[in-house]
Amino acid sequence: METNKKIGAAECGDCNTCGRCDENLEQADEMQGFESAVRAAAAMERNSYEKNLARERKATFANDNASGNQHETFTRNAVVRPSTAGHEGALVNTHEGLTLYTLIIYSENYAGILNQITAVFTRRQVNIESLNVCSSSTPGVHKYTITCYCKQEMAEMLTKQIEKKIDVLQANCFVEDELYILETSLLKLSTPMVLDNQDISRIVRRFEARIVEVNPTYTVVEKTGVTRDVIELFNQLDEIGCVLQFVRSGRIAITKSCIERLDQYIAQREEERDNNDNN
Repeated sequence: METNKKIGAAECGDCNTCGRCDENLEQADEMQGFESAVRAAAAMERNSYEKNLARERKATFANDNASGNQHETFTRNAVVRPSTAGHEGALVNTHEGLTLYTLIIYSENYAGILNQITAVFTRRQVNIESLNVCSSSTPGVHKYTITCYCKQEMAEMLTKQIEKKIDVLQANCFVEDELYILETSLLKLSTPMVLDNQDISRIVRRFEARIVEVNPTYTVVEKTGVTRDVIELFNQLDEIGCVLQFVRSGRIAITKSCIERLDQYIAQREEERDNNDNN
């Protein structure tokens, strides 16, 4: 009995169950569509904010030249500079032997509390890696998510010192296995290099990053995910030498516990208050 082979069959002879040929065709179509979109956007002339700003600066410099005033010359050409240790954009791990702890702190929404919290880290000579502050689900309560490299004893000491603050409701420290973590990053890539090197678009697609802006000078890529994926995407693109700028947001995290510790704490406080009123 003859087997009905698909169009574009490979030499493996198992096209009815393999499906690799179809996947390769789909990836080729997606790659071609991606490159076409980048080329179309890169060739498009836009009356953007940056072009208007450049025209204003050019007119200002022309007036300065006419009046004889000195000014600093500049160029708008995007130049890729490789990241090296000790310079902006470099990711250097100098925390060997230390664990990255995430401190989640809840406090009243009053001015000056952030200064009190960061002062605890300063007195203990612990550097804050990232800091995120936002309102929580409890009205009037703000949530601080702070990461730092330190030993377990130091993390527990920092948590206790912060929790002693009058306006702090609760403070807890966690390791990464106890949390669901997300970060957002933006990478500005050189558009001419993106068009010339197909490996860049493959890396962007492999990490499921999203292109949010394309113009003839640069391409902006957004990546949201766990910390290691965000850093790995930057490292791979930086090895190619196409990264113009790179920025990461602070970590946001929620616990894997079924019970929200702040809600449990507030419930206990209300129960204690009711018992005191009854007595």
